[in-house]
Amino acid sequence: MTYQPTPEDKFSFGLWTVGWQGVDPFGVATRPALDPVESVQKLAELGAYGVTFHDDDLIPFGASEAERESHIKRFRQALDATGIVVPMATTNLFTHPVFKDGGFTANDRDVRRFALRKTIRNIDLAAELGAKTYVAWGGREGAESGGAKDVRDALDRMKEAFDLLGEYVVEQGYDLRFAIEPKPNEPRGDILLPTIGHALAFIERLERPEMYGVNPEVGHEQMAGLNFPHGIAQAMWAGKLFHLDLNGQHGTRYDQDLRFGAGDLRAAFWLVDLLERGGYEGPRHFDFKPPRTEDFDGVWASAAGCMRNYLILKERTAAFRADPEVQEALRASRLDELAQPTAAEGLAGLLADKGAFEEFDVEAAAERGMAFERLDQLAMDHLLAARD
Repeated sequence: MTYQPTPEDKFSFGLWTVGWQGVDPFGVATRPALDPVESVQKLAELGAYGVTFHDDDLIPFGASEAERESHIKRFRQALDATGIVVPMATTNLFTHPVFKDGGFTANDRDVRRFALRKTIRNIDLAAELGAKTYVAWGGREGAESGGAKDVRDALDRMKEAFDLLGEYVVEQGYDLRFAIEPKPNEPRGDILLPTIGHALAFIERLERPEMYGVNPEVGHEQMAGLNFPHGIAQAMWAGKLFHLDLNGQHGTRYDQDLRFGAGDLRAAFWLVDLLERGGYEGPRHFDFKPPRTEDFDGVWASAAGCMRNYLILKERTAAFRADPEVQEALRASRLDELAQPTAAEGLAGLLADKGAFEEFDVEAAAERGMAFERLDQLAMDHLLAARD
């Protein structure tokens, strides 16, 4: 198999990914700026179907109206020429010094109002370009000092912001929904809505909760020491997986943004298995950073590697599920029982069943093995292509 991606695979990339210049807290850029038009053209050549952007990725902060229209025109022409689509857009509320204390939750009221207007302006562009999802990552919404931020008030302001944005989208008649992107820390010491669970709980307090979901990222959940496939499963169970960011991460350290598959490969295997079996129909969006060691050849090799690794894992997980020995091992592990209701007969039936408690053989049940190790080794064999 060649593992050659096609637009049908729905692979998408942010302009900020392949366009990352290699800047980090200890070093300046190692690559020149990349023209968004060139990014679109090259991603199309590699087999991607979509490109995403922050407003400042496409239009430099502070650009005049004429400059803004020129950038949008060139970008649209590139999209039309290549067939690349824009499935998602977002707003940069974290780079400019005005957002040093956040956007939606800044202590300064005038900054919050500016952040909302900046977001609304880019929502208009996102809708114009056909985006269906609007991601919100609050990278500066947090604090390092306990006394600097009343988190209850900050959450009120966050709710107010999302409610206003939802109201605007409804009034404009846009076919657009929001996806909140959790992250525990970096660049702030502690970021609000740090995990999938926090974001899901917050969404239920909004005025139009049906308009809001999550945009989980591999590295962000793993930075908190959490199991990313489990988080994705809960987001899917809640009907809130509106978008997701794929990359690689090695444990609880800084956000590495490695190419997909280059971090926890076992977690990536189970993630792809879940997405492909679970009916997720959205983009497979890569939010990675080509290492600062690379020139542009390395940038495009890294982007191609993201897609190739996903396709390899897709093949490997399909082979795992189709393997008769795996199917037998799944039955031995009693996965079919887990799918059955615990008390389909209701509470009265449960209480009347002496076999459920009075006559339940605790010792015999305690002695039963679960056969998980055999199942897990079969998964490992398939992951390593050690089985036909």
